Amino acid sequence: MELTLDRYNFEETCTHGIMKADCDDEFELDTLEDKVREDKNLPVSTWKVKGQTAIPVGRYQVIISYSNRFKKMMPELLNVPGFLGIRIHSGNTAEDTEGCILVGTERSGSVISGSRIAYEKLMALLTPTLLQEDVWLTVS
Repeated sequence: MELTLDRYNFEETCTHGIMKADCDDEFELDTLEDKVREDKNLPVSTWKVKGQTAIPVGRYQVIISYSNRFKKMMPELLNVPGFLGIRIHSGNTAEDTEGCILVGTERSGSVISGSRIAYEKLMALLTPTLLQEDVWLTVS
C-alpha cells in the first residue's frame, strides 16, 4: 500500500498537509508537522533544529512498532535521514510533535482537530494491511 503526504501550507512554526491512501479513495487526513527547514544541497545535520523540524521529503517504509514514549504499538517511519523514532500519532499543534507527523480530521489556522478519530482511522487501515503487504509513505 502507498500512502502520500502532500504538504501545502508552510507556516513559521508548522507545516500542513493531506495524507491519502492509494487503496481507498475515501481515506484523507489532515496532517501537521514541524516547520520544513530542509535544504536538499546540505546534510540534514546543518539544517535540522532538534524537536522543531519536519522530516525530509522522501519515501519511507511504515511499520507498527512499540513506542517507549507512548507505551503502545504505533506507526513508525524507517530510515528517515537524520531522524530516529519518527511516528505518526495524534496531536493538535506543533508543540505536540518533535519531528513526527500528526493526523487530524480538520484544520483551523495552525491547529488540527479530530486527532484521535483520525489516528484510529489510520490504524484501522494500516493494521490489517501490514499483515499482507509493505506500506510506504511518500512525503512531498
